[in-house]
Amino acid sequence: MAAFEYQALDGRGRTRKGILEADSPRQVRQQLREKGWTPLQIEATHSRENNARKTSFSLFRPSMSVNDLSLCTRQMATLIQAGLPVEEALKAVAAQTEKNRVRSILLGVRAKVMEGYSLAKSLAQYPRAFPDLYRSTVAAGEHAGHLDLVLERLADYTEGQQRSRQKVQLALLYPAILTVTSILIVTFLLGYVVPDVIKVFVDTGQELPGLTIALISLSDFVKNYGLLSLLLIATFAFLWKKLLKRPALRMRVHETLLKLPMIGRLSRGINTARFASTLSILAQSGVPLVEAIRIAGQVLGNDFIKERSMDIGRMVSEGESLHLALDKAKCFPPMMIHMVASGESSGELDTMLSRVAANQERDMESLVATFVGLFEPFMLVVMGTVVLLIVLAILMPILSINQLVM
Repeated sequence: MAAFEYQALDGRGRTRKGILEADSPRQVRQQLREKGWTPLQIEATHSRENNARKTSFSLFRPSMSVNDLSLCTRQMATLIQAGLPVEEALKAVAAQTEKNRVRSILLGVRAKVMEGYSLAKSLAQYPRAFPDLYRSTVAAGEHAGHLDLVLERLADYTEGQQRSRQKVQLALLYPAILTVTSILIVTFLLGYVVPDVIKVFVDTGQELPGLTIALISLSDFVKNYGLLSLLLIATFAFLWKKLLKRPALRMRVHETLLKLPMIGRLSRGINTARFASTLSILAQSGVPLVEAIRIAGQVLGNDFIKERSMDIGRMVSEGESLHLALDKAKCFPPMMIHMVASGESSGELDTMLSRVAANQERDMESLVATFVGLFEPFMLVVMGTVVLLIVLAILMPILSINQLVM
């Protein structure tokens, strides 16, 4: 039985869309006619997936948000623990969701399971919805016979990753708003307020102070070339983004970022936490260590650390211990290396990796909080200095006029 997406007209002439399971499009049309609807279009979900793979626009490729993936995983784990077969659990979760895209993906996976494929192989037809980490963990759970427990771990992992991402995003939201607001205020002052005020002093013909002349020049530049400068900045950002797609340049940039004082520490902490947490859940699920290292390296955002993780996987496959391989990589913090060494010696590597991930996430949150705490007074000082210079540039000619009158 496969899943089909349909469009039909109901008895009042309104267009209806949805998903039905049937053995053929003809059976779908029969089901719609029994409801008094007129079928307009019927398409198998796997055909829709194949068409989406052919297009270069990722917008039309089936995907699933982190929240939807976490919720579906949690529901799947609960239903499988209750004794439901995988195909029935997929059908029940699909029936509960209100999003057609998610329902289409789940029913497409169920159709592959009904054909005799494993759940992991069925998930592989939707790589954007179910990443490599997810599919490998499910495959390990199926092989070990503990799919329900593995799905519970995946749900916990996905929810934890989402919480960490939201914390960082919310922490950086205020500095971003403050920066943009400050730039807009200064631009407005220089482009519209300052020219009208300074014009009065220029018309008097008096000799203006150097600070006032500099402010007039800056104001004229903003007024005459502000939009052009903004366009140039946008063009440079676009070209820079294109250039960063070159692996060699991106590698050098990412390596340089790790050497910067605050940014480097933040990038290293984020990638270390992601690597450790991914490696932990894969190890707990029974994925071989070398394969787990490869998958954990793929989820990293820094190409330099990602390349070093590939070297770590190669050294481990050659018989090197994990903590020595991490030490030779020279891109992970010493605390992580010591805890991994302890986990290897005690036989509790997965537990130690979980602690490493938790410690790194706490350090990252502390670092972000420190950055935000320092950024706010820094921006206030910068804004205060800029406003003070503008006020001085306006007041100095006024004081000169008063002295001449006296």
